[in-house]
Amino acid sequence: MADYGSYTETRTHLKDVLDATAQGRTVTVRRDDQVTAVMPAEKLRQFFFHAVSPHVEIFKENGAVVALMKNRPFVSEGADVEDALADLILSLREYAEDWEDRLQHAPNHASAWALVQLVKLSTDEQLLEWFDRGGE
Repeated sequence: MADYGSYTETRTHLKDVLDATAQGRTVTVRRDDQVTAVMPAEKLRQFFFHAVSPHVEIFKENGAVVALMKNRPFVSEGADVEDALADLILSLREYAEDWEDRLQHAPNHASAWALVQLVKLSTDEQLLEWFDRGGE
């Protein structure tokens, strides 16, 4: 059962929807056969912060610092750890854009939905914290 049974009803009560999410509630909206959840973005980001494991490994190779996400196709390098992680963040942001544009329907990228949402909802500083403390 949806909190709001139609798009029109939701639009009429948009202030109530936003007030409810500001209080930490999740509101659902039905449009035809689809039910969509409206929730506080920070609560969703925190969930992904803990649910998606970064598994970042740092090592030196040929004079460069390499940041590798184990079990994910992301490798970046830099002159130092900070540069390598900054480049990794850039790679993740580019991937998130590509994923939304075209990759989400590819079988080998379909499971990256949660990672993409985490990247989109996070600042660079929050992603750095995720590299260090995120995941299960």
